[in-house]
Amino acid sequence: METQWRGDTELVRAASRVFRSTGAAAVAVITPQGESTATLGTDHQATFEIGSISKPLTGMLYRDATERGLVQPTTALRDLLPLEGHGEVGSVSLGSLAIHRSGLPRLPPGMHPLRRTVDFWIRGQNPYGETLADLLDQTRTVRVGAPRPRYSNLGFQLLGHAVARGAGTTYERLLQEVLGEGFSTPARAGDLGPSDLTGFSRFGRPLPAWVGEGLAPAGGVRATIGTMRGFLRSILDGSARGLSALEPVSKFSPRVGIGAGWITLEFRGRAITWHNGSTGGFSSWIGLDRDAGVGVVVLSAVHGSVDRQGFRLLTEFTATRGGLA
Repeated sequence: METQWRGDTELVRAASRVFRSTGAAAVAVITPQGESTATLGTDHQATFEIGSISKPLTGMLYRDATERGLVQPTTALRDLLPLEGHGEVGSVSLGSLAIHRSGLPRLPPGMHPLRRTVDFWIRGQNPYGETLADLLDQTRTVRVGAPRPRYSNLGFQLLGHAVARGAGTTYERLLQEVLGEGFSTPARAGDLGPSDLTGFSRFGRPLPAWVGEGLAPAGGVRATIGTMRGFLRSILDGSARGLSALEPVSKFSPRVGIGAGWITLEFRGRAITWHNGSTGGFSSWIGLDRDAGVGVVVLSAVHGSVDRQGFRLLTEFTATRGGLA
């Protein structure tokens, strides 16, 4: 595999300083002066799993749907999904799901997280893979807790599929219609093509793809670096739909705000809107300094956080090309 970064010179230098990964990776930066892309061990046509960056995408679909009058923040899950006989979960509102304040657990009880983790690391099995019907069936015994901040993959899975039902379509079709055709949500391993990268553990072990219809809105989206760069551009130039999802409307913790899926915090004196992602064999990060007009996306086909690299690149390019001294 190619071990040298390739692409725009300034970004290649910056990426070479902050990355020590030996796996495939790609970075895109947008500033008021232009756009830059760099790749390592891959090309611009390769698709990466973006993990939980799927959640802010889902948040934008939700906000776009509310702005079009297709759903409301007070709309209950049972109004959109077949949840008859599923107890408390049907009464959960879309608005509470979008800010991780629904009272739902991180994962549905039927997932048996420990067993699935063992199956994944020991046997190489995909820990997800449920259809939407499977996912809904897993919610039958869910108990809804207090409406306090609690990060929930289950919540965003249900939110995305509910919003798609409200729009009269599937999640993938809604995602492509609203945010761009470059995004994909493979439901089965057989849906993957030659451009879909294989992810690796930090020790170099190839790992199975995280695919599944149920997973898509919370962590099952794939994209190329070009798709992510275009998505960043649309946010910064104001042309993206559902942009209100980036505006914090609630506290997620004392120093962290949350919009619809998007997280906001102060980093080195700057207001940063961001999210990260991690699957079995991939890591990702997206962040924007909206006041400076700078955005960064980092995609890696190796499991392990790239948050440090993302924040560092955003800080560097904000200082040098974001109009700041």
